[in-house]
Amino acid sequence: MTENSLVQPYRSTPVFDETTLPAALRGRHSTKAGIWGIVRVIEGRVRLSYLDPPSEMLLDPETSGLLLPEQPHFVEPLGPMKMRVDFYDQPPDG
Repeated sequence: MTENSLVQPYRSTPVFDETTLPAALRGRHSTKAGIWGIVRVIEGRVRLSYLDPPSEMLLDPETSGLLLPEQPHFVEPLGPMKMRVDFYDQPPDG
């Protein structure tokens, strides 16, 4: 795939830190039908927990977390951090 054909997000959240991360993202939630997300950590570390099936990932600036459509999950800051979520209406390239 060439760089010009990379899938681009249609929307991104603001950049959140450990104090501004909304309670809604800290609790169980999911993306909408037909919507993928990528949790991108800019600084620090975040735990991404998937609920179905249960698993978790530790995210940092080198490791992003993919969210599938309607996949229940939540995020937890692990100390000082900055992160955002990019949303896609088709499978993202990563």
